[in-house]
Amino acid sequence: MSATENALNHEISTLYSNHHGWLQGWLCKKLGNAFDAADLAQDTFTRILSSRDISAIKEPRAYLTTVAKGLVINWYQRQALERAYLDALALLPEPQAPSAEQRYIILETLHEIDAMLDALPSRVRRVFLLSQIEGLKYEEIALQMETSLITVKRYMKQAFLHCLAFHE
Repeated sequence: MSATENALNHEISTLYSNHHGWLQGWLCKKLGNAFDAADLAQDTFTRILSSRDISAIKEPRAYLTTVAKGLVINWYQRQALERAYLDALALLPEPQAPSAEQRYIILETLHEIDAMLDALPSRVRRVFLLSQIEGLKYEEIALQMETSLITVKRYMKQAFLHCLAFHE
């Protein structure tokens, strides 16, 4: 192992050992649930390790908190999505309700769609949802978003290409 790899491993180990317990406690207070807090703490470190030069982090707790807050928001969105789906299922008559396996597949698909949409820039996502969910025509979206028709078309192209690439 090279000296550079040794130094990186030491930085990672130090960051994790010095801040993991604190982050997990902070997340537990936010979520009120130690199991989800443990998962999100791990997700936070995974996200940081895969996208950042550890030595560039000057304020580790502030940085960890910022990353974790984004993950908590995504977690709450997923929880709301699951609750809405389960509430809709509860309204179906018994013979129409999907099996446990079908529910799992549907929930996984909803999570994938949520992640795919979350990866889009906010204006692109909004244009896409206005078109696909609300059923608005491009001209109506342009008026509502106070942008040009060509921009709406460009955003839709970007969203469609992103959706296609997401599943390749």
